[in-house]
Formats: sequence, structure tokens, C-alpha cells
Amino acid sequence: MSLPRAARRGLAEESADRIRDAIFDGTFPPGTPLREVDLARDLDVSRGSVREGLALLEREGLVHSAWHRGTTVIDVTPRDVEEVYTVRAALDRLAALTALTTASPDDLAALDDIVTAMAADIDRGGPHLLALDIAFHDAVYAASGNSRLVQAWQAVRSQVCLFQLRRIAAAPEDYLARLVAEHRELAALIRGEEPELLARTAEEHVHSARRALLAHLAGENH
Repeated sequence: MSLPRAARRGLAEESADRIRDAIFDGTFPPGTPLREVDLARDLDVSRGSVREGLALLEREGLVHSAWHRGTTVIDVTPRDVEEVYTVRAALDRLAALTALTTASPDDLAALDDIVTAMAADIDRGGPHLLALDIAFHDAVYAASGNSRLVQAWQAVRSQVCLFQLRRIAAAPEDYLARLVAEHRELAALIRGEEPELLARTAEEHVHSARRALLAHLAGENH
């Protein structure tokens, strides 16, 4: 197994990008040990750059380092899912409610454009559509105009991507069946005048994903 060489030699951010991509595409599944010496060789960068890159990924919650045990990709456990999706539900609710009062016409048009792209690309499969899914939520947070809220989203964003990929792999039909309709509803509510309905819908959008993933994990353990 080898990884594409980093385009900018010695850059920690570039190393983090390559390793993150490998985690998301399944090259490094949950629980995989990540050895600095191997990564440095494959990426053609220094071990120091890899070490710094892994530190960035640890701050994103994608990897875990332990003394004398090295660094591993995080596992997807029911507790992890509960914690991340509970936090995300609260953040998404706040972002949507804030965007309801702050979103510009350009912000609203951007949400509509992403939903249109989802509908057009629905046959390309879940992993491709996840990029549009995350882009939609990025746009909602951007429309909120709250930089601290955006930073809070960024703190869990990578974990959400990893968990959603696991959910898609487990139940792709369920994901695709919900994708366009749920995001179209959110986009419509953000330009509407029903904050309570928007809050409930934003939270349920997250909790439906949480329930689907937890059901899959429970099935694996039986």
C-alpha cells in the first residue's frame, strides 16, 4: 500500500490532507495504526511533518495517540456516535436558526444550488454525494455569520464525515432516499418564518442519521 506523494514537501498541512483523504476513502479504516516512518516514506516528507500532520488530525478527532501505543484512526463506537451527533444536532440547530435571520439572498441561492446538484448527481452514489451534503452544511454555518459557531462546526466536521461514510456504507439506499428531500426542506425553512419548525427539522435531520448508524453498529455486534 502506498499514498500519493505530498505536492509540497515538508508541509504538515499537506501531510494531514493526504492522511485525512486516506481515512475517508477507506485506505486507513477505523482502528488502523498509523506509523510515522511508513507515512513519511509514502508521502516523501519528513517524519516531523508527518508528526505535525497527525497532531492536526488528532485535534480534528480523526486519530488518537497514546503513550507507547502510537497513533491510530479512531474507532466508530456507539458512544462516539452519540457524543458527536448530539453535539452536531445542537450546533446545526443554532446555525439554522441564526441563518434564518442573517442569510443573504446569495447565501440562500447557494443552498438551493447545492440541493440542485444533489438531485442531479443522485445516481453517482453516497460517497460522492456526501461532499455535497457537507458543503450544504458548510454553507448554512457560513450564512449564520457567526465565526465561533463555524469554528465549533469545524471541530467536529471531520468526525461527522467519517461517521457519515460509515452510515452510507451500511445503508446506502436509506441515505440516498433522504438526502435531497431533507436538504431541500432545510433550505426552504431557512428562508421561511417558522423558527420552531426549522429547529425541530434541523435536529431531526441529525438524529435520523444517528439512529441509522447506531442500528448498524448494533447489528454488527450480534
